[in-house]
This record gives sequence, C-alpha cells and structure tokens, in this order.
Amino acid sequence: MYLPAAFHETDPTKLFDFIEQHSFGLLTSQGDEQPLGTHLPFLLDRTAGPRGTLIGHMAKANPHWRYADGETVMVVFSGPHAYITPTWYAAENVVPTWNYVAVHAYGVLELVDDDETLDIVAQTVERYEQPSASPWQFDHNSDFARKLVAAIVGFRIELTCIEGKWKLSQNHTLERRERVIAGLQERGDPESHAVAALMSATLPSTK
Repeated sequence: MYLPAAFHETDPTKLFDFIEQHSFGLLTSQGDEQPLGTHLPFLLDRTAGPRGTLIGHMAKANPHWRYADGETVMVVFSGPHAYITPTWYAAENVVPTWNYVAVHAYGVLELVDDDETLDIVAQTVERYEQPSASPWQFDHNSDFARKLVAAIVGFRIELTCIEGKWKLSQNHTLERRERVIAGLQERGDPESHAVAALMSATLPSTK
C-alpha cells in the first residue's frame, strides 16, 4: 500500500481496533493465472503470534483455499470513505481527492483441522450474534455441525505485517481541514459523517 508519512498509521492497538470494527475483509492471493479475492468475516486474536492472528472459514466449494494454503496472503479491511471537493479548500490550483481509512494485513494462510474449524464457526457466531436480543446458538458438537464441517474450510493467518492508512487531509492546513470537515458534516450520508468524525480526531488538541 502506498503510505505517505502524513497518512501512515502504525499504532498496533488502533490497527487492531479498526480490524475488529470493520471485520468483513477481502482475502487476496495469487491463483494459477490471475489474482483471487474472497469477501469474508474475520476474527482477530490479538495475542496469538507477535503481530496477532486472523481466523476465518470459507466454503469448501470455493477453490480459493486450495491456492492460498501455505502461501502469503493479504487481507484488506476498508473503513469509511468520502469524496473531497476542492471547493471546500477556498483556494486556487487544488484538485479533488478521496479521504478514507484502510488496513492491509499480511501473513501465511494455514488450514486447520475439522475440530478447530468448528471452533472458528462457533466463535464467529458468538461474535456476530452478540447484538441480537435473542442470539442464535450454534452447538459445534451436534450432528448438524459435523455435517456442516464437511462443506467448509477453516484457516488461520499469523500476521507478519499490518499497514494502516488514515488519509484524512493531514497534509493540508488546519483551516482547510476544518472546512473539509464542515463540508462533510453538511452532507446527509453516513460515510461523509464518519469521515468527518475521523478527521476531527486528527486535529491538534486545543488544550
């Protein structure tokens, strides 16, 4: 990922928080003739390995796992993004841009056995059912679960590198950044409001 110094985020806690908040990622790796990508929910184990470990599962019918097993892969986690019009800068010789936040995580994908795959499914269900008033329960010791595991593949990715990019107009003056924030706040869409909030968090403290 292209990482100008102004946008490069290196704080591990901030990167881990982002992954957990935007955990539906894009798993990418190289196939025989072209790159492959699969959109999947991921879980993060912050304490497994020196840089954390991602775990997940996919359909066994998806050929991606056959190419990814034992290979270095990249998982892309995308956050809020918004178009930035140069009219907000109130200046000449400026151009449009796009503000966004993203994390790229790299590591070697390793397949796991059936028991661990069922544990991954159970953890995934527990994680994403939490907001429900009546969470659905998954019994990974049931006959249904044993039949299910025949149709899925579980995996772990011990991370070797995590890159974060917070492209939020940090390379502009404070006055311009405040104008961009105001412009985004005037829009009615959630993405613009989310980017405005992220930009506000990067402004110098007035204390």
